[in-house]
Amino acid sequence: MLVTALGGAVYRAIESLGDLGLFAARTFGWLVRRLPARGTLIPIFYFVGVRSVPVVAVTGAFIGMVMAVELYQDFHNLGFATRLGSMINITVIRELGPVLAATMIAGRVGSAMAAELGTMKITEQIDALMCLGVNPLYYLVVPRFLACVLLTPLLTIVADCMGIGGGAIVCLQVYHIEPHYYWTRAQDFVGMGDVLNGLVKSVFFGGVIALISCHRGFNSRAGAEGVGRAATEAFVASFIAILALDFFLAVTLDNITAYFGPAARRMI
Repeated sequence: MLVTALGGAVYRAIESLGDLGLFAARTFGWLVRRLPARGTLIPIFYFVGVRSVPVVAVTGAFIGMVMAVELYQDFHNLGFATRLGSMINITVIRELGPVLAATMIAGRVGSAMAAELGTMKITEQIDALMCLGVNPLYYLVVPRFLACVLLTPLLTIVADCMGIGGGAIVCLQVYHIEPHYYWTRAQDFVGMGDVLNGLVKSVFFGGVIALISCHRGFNSRAGAEGVGRAATEAFVASFIAILALDFFLAVTLDNITAYFGPAARRMI
């Protein structure tokens, strides 16, 4: 019985992953064929980008502040307090900024997209679009995919800046670290390659959030419970995908950096 249940779960997971792959392939096909109209894109860009700025900014600021509080005592005991900015900035820029910005987008935007598309499906609005000769993937999915792919890096920059600022406020104003050494050593340690590393990750994070959320919405079950389940599954699946992608992208980008040498981290 246990083997049967486990086999059924694995089969359903593989089937869902394959269906997501076909969904992504059809979306890319429409994306290459033609871009949506400007009037369709702007409201979605506003919803994904502008309305996500406050939550991403607050999250980034507190992450930087928490890191400063947690790391200061250990660095101070070792006599490396002025190097605290290096550790905070590199961690925020390469890892925490992209991952946390993507997580906030998955929670705020991804769940909303899944719920919206799920409601449209069960109320037969998607079927109505097909009857009018409009492809639902082109009209509903492609704009959301573009918005997440293009705006997630910009929101990541917001999270990075707020994280760096939050950490600096605590280090300089609360722990009174010398500002000159703090910023000089932080600047010497963080390069443009590190910034690009985080931005490349955020592009993939945004794409996978949009695809998973829209796919869950298109496959929502009937009723309020089905829509709620679709929104929950969209966030959980997106979060797991973000963590998995972060690992594989980190390995890939580190190998690229090692191949081109240390200068790759400092490139401008």
